[in-house]
Amino acid sequence: MSAETGAPRLRVVLAEDSVLLREGLTSLLATEDVDVVAAVDTGEALLEAVARLAPDLALVDVRMPPTFTDEGIRAAVVIRSQHPGTSVLVLSQYVEEKYAGELLSAGSRGVGYLLKDRVADVGQFIDDLRRVAAGGSAVDPEVVGQLLARARRDDPLARLTPRETEVLRHMAQGRSNKAIAAELVVTEKAVEKHVSNIFAKLDLPTDGDDHRRVLAVLHHLEGASR
Repeated sequence: MSAETGAPRLRVVLAEDSVLLREGLTSLLATEDVDVVAAVDTGEALLEAVARLAPDLALVDVRMPPTFTDEGIRAAVVIRSQHPGTSVLVLSQYVEEKYAGELLSAGSRGVGYLLKDRVADVGQFIDDLRRVAAGGSAVDPEVVGQLLARARRDDPLARLTPRETEVLRHMAQGRSNKAIAAELVVTEKAVEKHVSNIFAKLDLPTDGDDHRRVLAVLHHLEGASR
């Protein structure tokens, strides 16, 4: 239980091959009422720990032993498929485009992808982690940008205006229409119209749930880029 709120503490399995970063994240999360119930350094060990401990969230690096290519994110995709009750937050230096799209489209709850070099605010990182653990989403704009660039090679988004693309990027960060309107200095009604246009142009159903909308769009992008 959290000493301040009385709520159950978050239980996290951490997968990171760097000993220093693994220990640092474990210590940081402990100060934020988050229990790291297992800290591992391979994708295989991550899958075993998640199956055994059923944590609230898996915090995963992309590249881990033995090949240091995509072991972590491939394990994250398996977790999304086999353990839907465990949220997944990828924290990496890299955007692994193929599996990133697959991960972000594999279900509608509790998924995120953040870049280590762009996490400049510890408080924001903890907020993102808690949002993903609670079933929301947190996707770095650079990740969205790379997925969009990959998708555009097959030109599925040619019908989107620059403003609609900008709104899409903000949606992928888990922002509400109200927050997007404040960021872009436009009315909330204008944002609602842009969102409606995005779904209409991409042949996607409109959904009032913000993170479901984001994941539906990313699912479309992954399918279009294959």
